[in-house]
Amino acid sequence: MAQTPLTSELRGVVLLDQLQPQFAATIASNSDGYFPIAGETALWLEVCPGIVVSSLLDIALKSCDVRPGAMITERSYGTMEVHGPDQSQVHMAREVVLKEMGASAGEGLKPAILTSRIIRRIDDHQAMLINRSRNGMLILGGDTLYTLEVSPAVFALIAANEAEKASSVRLVDLQNNGAVGRLQLAGSDADIEQAVAAIEATLAEIPGRANTKEHH
Repeated sequence: MAQTPLTSELRGVVLLDQLQPQFAATIASNSDGYFPIAGETALWLEVCPGIVVSSLLDIALKSCDVRPGAMITERSYGTMEVHGPDQSQVHMAREVVLKEMGASAGEGLKPAILTSRIIRRIDDHQAMLINRSRNGMLILGGDTLYTLEVSPAVFALIAANEAEKASSVRLVDLQNNGAVGRLQLAGSDADIEQAVAAIEATLAEIPGRANTKEHH
């Protein structure tokens, strides 16, 4: 039986050159694959339709010395991750996957920030509610909380990793697949403001197609 052609839309591609400790631990705690560790390089890719990630991950693993960390198929979108200690191999994985798609990194959607909010001196009771559903570090009453929603969802990953590089924030929650990506950070006012500046600068520099999502 002849195979159908691999037709897909690149929504976003993220290459993280050096995984930060909290980021790597948060990803690892929610990984169904080979989890990454701090200092490694990782490639994340989001595509539509979602099932295409099965073929793309197969190509990356057969072409490069990388390990699979995620293969997620949502109703509309798919997300894959590979990582490893050798940056050149992860870079090569990006190239072979994009070549298979007939795309370049700049052909994905530009990040669109849907919400970006700083909440200062969070109430103790709200902190407890957040801690019940978090997948990262604890938030405490009196902390400053930062919340981000971004589309495509994959860009929440680079936001989280760059925030940790730039500031002594705590990574409370990270959701990086589906319709939107979500990030929650906790820390002092100064640490949060420094992290937000790094996030906004990083997302603004990512090239791509016009994204119709609006910033509220």
